[in-house]
Amino acid sequence: MSKLPDFEGLAMFGKVAEEGSFAGAATAMGVSVATVSRAVTRLEERLGGRLFNRTSRRLALTDYGRSLAERAAKIYSEAEEAEDFARETSSRPRGLVKLAVPLSFGARWVAPLLPEFFRTYPDIAIDLHATDTQADLIGEGFDAALRIAAMEDSSLVARLIAPMRRFLVASPGYLSRYGRPQHPNDLGPHPCLSYVNRNKRDVWRFTHRKTGEECLITPTGPLRVTSVEALLPMVLAGAAITELPEFAATPYFREKQLEPLLTDWRMTEGGLYFVTPTARARPAKVSAVADFFVSKLATAEWRAEMAPEGKPSRPRKK
Repeated sequence: MSKLPDFEGLAMFGKVAEEGSFAGAATAMGVSVATVSRAVTRLEERLGGRLFNRTSRRLALTDYGRSLAERAAKIYSEAEEAEDFARETSSRPRGLVKLAVPLSFGARWVAPLLPEFFRTYPDIAIDLHATDTQADLIGEGFDAALRIAAMEDSSLVARLIAPMRRFLVASPGYLSRYGRPQHPNDLGPHPCLSYVNRNKRDVWRFTHRKTGEECLITPTGPLRVTSVEALLPMVLAGAAITELPEFAATPYFREKQLEPLLTDWRMTEGGLYFVTPTARARPAKVSAVADFFVSKLATAEWRAEMAPEGKPSRPRKK
């Protein structure tokens, strides 16, 4: 015999005892009379004693059944309360959300939004994990992540917030000293800084906007890093070339501290995504986080206005 208690049989027995009939219990639980009868019979066989005396006109608890009825009814009642609590929790935005975000993007664009988020959703708490190492959502127990990537097929559910372009950049000082590359193949003599936390060896893929020509370049330089912040001092000082995601490059374009290179060529583009392990039965707290950040980040100021030839255009006067 299984060591697991027959919770269904106990609950149905408790409901029959409460209602005084199999038919009344079946109606209250939304199941058939036969289902209730089978459950009670199964429980009697398991426990080794009769719970009811049955006649064609009357149903009465035995002494043995009466000693068990109150506890069985309590099991049913507590199960109802547990389900009601679970439904309320899943339908109301409340509880803890474990959220992973890219380190630089999280600091610049997610953290400043949090005061407004918590004013809107005071019953939600967030564990914010800011890291440029891609989190294992399922293995590490994350509810969701904001992810900047060219999403590949996976078991995760990804909601696109906005496209995320990448730019090859250098400072005006660097260009005045070393010249402006005209073709990806011209990058060979230049120090090109890259990242160490890519899944594969860092390769820059360029596609010509008009001809479709493709060119793959492996960047070589004195520095490889794990975050955008570690790249910027070298590039702003005029010591190297690098590639930056749109959110990081745009402010420096506007201040004329960096310039885009090879604007006739397009680098591999990805997107900013809200990623969850599954869309099935998503709790209200996760949906609230998703809807908030999608609405705020889809039209954020980090998005560069682009001229037809692929160059960032000057901000429009307001």
